[in-house]
Amino acid sequence: MAGTVTDPGGRPTAAASRPPRVRTAAAPPGSEFERLTAPYRRELLAHCYRMLGAPDEAEDLVQETYLRAWRSFDGFQGRSSLRVWLYRIATNACLTALEHRARRPLPSGLGGPGDDPEAPLAAAPPGVDWVRPLPDTLLAATPGDPETVVAARGSVRLALIAALQHLPARQRAVLILRDVLAWRTAEVADLLGTSTAAVKSLLQRARAELEAATPREEQFAEPAEPATRALLDRYMAAFENADAAALARLLHADAVLEMPPLPTWFAGREAVVRFLAATVLGAPGLLRLVPVGANGQPAAATYRREADGLHHAHALQVLTTTPGGVCRVVVYLEPGLFAAFGLPGAVGCP
Repeated sequence: MAGTVTDPGGRPTAAASRPPRVRTAAAPPGSEFERLTAPYRRELLAHCYRMLGAPDEAEDLVQETYLRAWRSFDGFQGRSSLRVWLYRIATNACLTALEHRARRPLPSGLGGPGDDPEAPLAAAPPGVDWVRPLPDTLLAATPGDPETVVAARGSVRLALIAALQHLPARQRAVLILRDVLAWRTAEVADLLGTSTAAVKSLLQRARAELEAATPREEQFAEPAEPATRALLDRYMAAFENADAAALARLLHADAVLEMPPLPTWFAGREAVVRFLAATVLGAPGLLRLVPVGANGQPAAATYRREADGLHHAHALQVLTTTPGGVCRVVVYLEPGLFAAFGLPGAVGCP
């Protein structure tokens, strides 16, 4: 395809993703408001994403936050920091948005795993809004301490975002403000208009529910970056070569495969490999994979060769890795997601 950029191995590479849609037309570029509030845009997007579980909705709420803040800016008296003020507006906007919305799940949150990897898959259930992946290019760039960078990425991991959606909205807000952003209890109580005792109670319940909802593999540390990238390279090569045996060697014994918007999911290396071999891998060359980053995790955009000879956007895979291998793969069967990752709709020449 004309204009496609490739890496030395011939794979197309992800272009820079579009910037967050958080500029409001109401605030003139270069204004004092724009200058003072611009540094908080990306972290507010991450905050709204943790609350809502969908990047597009998070961007809309950040837009709303900045619009509300701009309209009230003349009345801002500096009684709190500008950052706290913006978080107050954003959190309350999220709580209002969540009042009449069902939680966003992943397939594993709706029922048990499939028992026959070669059986026809169940159709996508109507009306389900799934947890969506967040492009790494939209994450806040955190300077300095590598441990701080790792912590920031860990706070948007896909499994954590899915687990957060199990919590009632106010519990979710309290847990994020206290355990992710490290706000003091009194600050959270002031933001929510409640007592410190109520915040402590909400936090205790939220921590217990989150621990029960978080997948076991999230308790293991992810390998160091070079090892993770090497594992992703081998994983992509196994798909491109249609090598089920190589794929099996990369998967943890308890590996899980989920495929939103389809509700069917599989647990265990044998079931996952049987499904992929029978339904997905095909012949060598059928698939081409492009490395990307999502939710601070390794990910791969999957292209599938069609009758015109081009490889067309097919699915986005987000991987959870441990020292024991790939333990969870969430495959988003939604080609429309590629644009958010700066990826073309098709690659290669017919």
